[in-house]
Amino acid sequence: MVETAGGEPDDGTAEVLDRPLPDGVRRRVVQIVSDGFGGLTLTELPAQLRQYARFAPNRRAKFAGNAMAAALETDPLFRQRIAEKLREAQPELTGALDSGAPPPAADPLDVAAAAYVLRPAGWVKLVAAAGEEAVRADAERADEENRAELERLRAELAEARGQTRAETERLRAELETARKEAESLHRKLRGALSDVKRGEAALRKLQAETDGVKAEGQAQVSAAESETRRLKARLAEAEASLEATRKAAREGRSVEDMRVRLLLDTVLEAAQGLRRELALPPVSVRPAETVEAVEPGRMTPKDIATRALSENDPAILDQLLALPQAHLVVDGYNVTKTGYPQMPLEKQRLRLLGQLSQLAAQTGAEVTCVFDGAELAAPVLLAPPRGVRVLFSKPGVTADELIRQLVRAEPPGRPVIVVSTDREVADGIAEAGARPVASVVLLKRLSRG
Repeated sequence: MVETAGGEPDDGTAEVLDRPLPDGVRRRVVQIVSDGFGGLTLTELPAQLRQYARFAPNRRAKFAGNAMAAALETDPLFRQRIAEKLREAQPELTGALDSGAPPPAADPLDVAAAAYVLRPAGWVKLVAAAGEEAVRADAERADEENRAELERLRAELAEARGQTRAETERLRAELETARKEAESLHRKLRGALSDVKRGEAALRKLQAETDGVKAEGQAQVSAAESETRRLKARLAEAEASLEATRKAAREGRSVEDMRVRLLLDTVLEAAQGLRRELALPPVSVRPAETVEAVEPGRMTPKDIATRALSENDPAILDQLLALPQAHLVVDGYNVTKTGYPQMPLEKQRLRLLGQLSQLAAQTGAEVTCVFDGAELAAPVLLAPPRGVRVLFSKPGVTADELIRQLVRAEPPGRPVIVVSTDREVADGIAEAGARPVASVVLLKRLSRG
């Protein structure tokens, strides 16, 4: 070590770096601390660095770099321990620095980082020199990159000029071609105008001929109408003659006609007995009541349209379930995930099936609830509630496909209502003759109880 004028050893700690540590040197310093970090016990580490004791060296350098650099600067004892680890790892470099003669072939950044940790005499100059060397190297590298970029831009400029010349020549050729085509089109246009004039003259001639044909046709229509009136008169005479013939036939009915009449009376009496058995009310509608019109005090078609039910009105579902032999098919998870998605799947199923059981009891409709079997982690132990058929799709088959199979299995004409918000399902079952209903409509109906 070098001694000061007072006879005390100078380890370089009296020197002070009057500028920020260069980035390259700082990275090497952090790496030295990270490498020596693992050789220290937990008690030998500063308090702020103990949380990084179990980190790998690369991860430690990444996340604790600032903390290690600060501890190295403010904790002399920690810096001495790191310096000892550095001497053990790089004896040649540290020995050369202690002797004041750093190896000329060594990387300036490595020399400056080791000097920053060991703090030999003149370490500030070594760090400053390394920073200047790094700046000079960066400047040279940037200069090389700028020259390369300039050469690239020059090459691109020359290529662009060549392309511009080629494009200019191509455009000139296209312009010349377009000019020739325009001249040709002008000639064709003049010929077309002449054709139009000739066509107009022919049209006027044809119009005159058409007017003559119309006049002749009207005369023929008048003659046909006169002939029609004459034929109608003859037809009336023939109908009167036919009616007289029928009257004579009715008066002279044979025994066979009487047997037919007896059979007819028997059928009529049987129909009346069936009417009494079924308690059918007498017919109260008259033919005049079948003619569409608006009576005083009744709603007009416009008033009726304003009272039409909304697509989201649960009353629509009540009307559909009131149809004879109605079958309600429910896309289970589509409804539960629309109404209460936060619940576990098991509770979703139990809640929906309980509400569907009440609906089946109220309406008397057949109810089938379909769940997607892909959602199951294991077989479901479930007792279907009264009035509800519960189905899970097989492996490889979605609930949507199972619903379409159920719809196709029903006979044409039976009311089938499918509850699902899936547009693909709704379109598919509508083509098969079923009525789609949105899940929110069923949820509103179930909430009513």
